Amino acid sequence: MKHPIVYILSILMAVLFSGAAIADFEGRTKCSSCHKSQAKSWKDTAHAKAMESLKPGARKEAKVKANLDPEKDYTQDKDCVGCHVDGWGKKGGYTVDAPKKPLAAVGCESCHGGGKNYRGDHRKAGQTFESKGTTTQRKVLADKGQDFQFEEACAGCHLNYEGSPWKGAKAPYTPFTPAVDPKYTFDFDKMVKDVKAMHEHYKLDGTFAGEPKFKYHDDFQANAKEKTADKKGKGKE
Repeated sequence: MKHPIVYILSILMAVLFSGAAIADFEGRTKCSSCHKSQAKSWKDTAHAKAMESLKPGARKEAKVKANLDPEKDYTQDKDCVGCHVDGWGKKGGYTVDAPKKPLAAVGCESCHGGGKNYRGDHRKAGQTFESKGTTTQRKVLADKGQDFQFEEACAGCHLNYEGSPWKGAKAPYTPFTPAVDPKYTFDFDKMVKDVKAMHEHYKLDGTFAGEPKFKYHDDFQANAKEKTADKKGKGKE
């Protein structure tokens, strides 16, 4: 029979090294430490203010039109919060009971996928490119969870209403539908190019190659701005 202390230590080690201890989402602070230009641009977008819109008194006219109480604090409403934060219902994601500021609002990981499992490969690829000029295949990151398409991620909120053309629609539905106001008609191909909703695009250095590649990647890069705030070795794709 094992000594009690040895037995307890073995349990603790099993918990620490189990897959359950690894979080998929870790917050936009990690992404922003390298992607400074994108992060700065994102702060001016509607997605960055997503949680603010749930506070009492915010967007009164829109809430009344959607038959919502404009004075209610929807930041505590679990039927609403999911579309205003990163990683709702997923490992390491935002929760009402233990809210984390780096996960509040619709940030990097809502589009690109929880970064815990691929961020290390992402950073290592940048360092390798800087030192040797060697590129890394995007598939390496895709296999670790980075989303290069993310159209479904957007549809999960913007098209999640009764009667939606999106086949994945299910309760709880968004109250902001085209029937309430035509401006809620969602066209991914149009909205993904709207810098008021997304963020500005900046010149990337070519660290990554191959598929999968976002369908507008080349278009965005053809008109991308030069990075203005990133340090040497930062700001990779």
